[in-house]
Amino acid sequence: MQEPVTQETNPRTVGDVMTRTVISIGRAAPFKEIVRTMEQWKISALPVVEGEGRVVGVVSEADLLPKEEFRDHTPSRIEQMRVLDALIKSGGVTAEELMTAPAVTVHANATLAQAARTMAWYRIKRMPVVDDYGRLEGVVSRSDLLKVFLREDDDIAEEVRRTVVGQLFGGRSPEPAVRVAQGIVTLTGTIGDTSLIPVAARLTRAVEGVVDVDMQLKGGT
Repeated sequence: MQEPVTQETNPRTVGDVMTRTVISIGRAAPFKEIVRTMEQWKISALPVVEGEGRVVGVVSEADLLPKEEFRDHTPSRIEQMRVLDALIKSGGVTAEELMTAPAVTVHANATLAQAARTMAWYRIKRMPVVDDYGRLEGVVSRSDLLKVFLREDDDIAEEVRRTVVGQLFGGRSPEPAVRVAQGIVTLTGTIGDTSLIPVAARLTRAVEGVVDVDMQLKGGT
């Protein structure tokens, strides 16, 4: 019976790519200070912290825009029902009144894939990274998660040979060939058990930095 195959390498985590020097604000930070801080540091969101750095919310550009959106427009009753939260925030003057709470956060030991799924689900661009007590440790952004795709093709190829070809087809002569170009992995060769092709594809896609997989394996003796 074929032994279960697992990926040997540990995936990179949020702690590997996050920004550790983080700009944050307190609950009482006034509106203009928030805007000024975002402009100064070229960021689109700020964690709101209290006490010893515990994250209580996040203020983003989206939280601030209602102030401008409703400057010269009184919404109809139907609009008020649809944009109630924005209307409330349009009257906010401090971080506590403007922030989105509770904040969507992530731990440093979360994988990049887990962080990416969370960002996609909540449609956010940046997330505070917190410890087990909710204290701010850093910030991870979409661009941080994409850094994995800067990995060199040669490094990807070496890992695929070791953790995919070596596990599934080790000892077979010749082993399937691995070629990587622009992050796209191509496996070519003849194998005895074609049921391993989807397994090889799954394991190859799990290698960090892989953009796509082209399986050109075929059955034979």
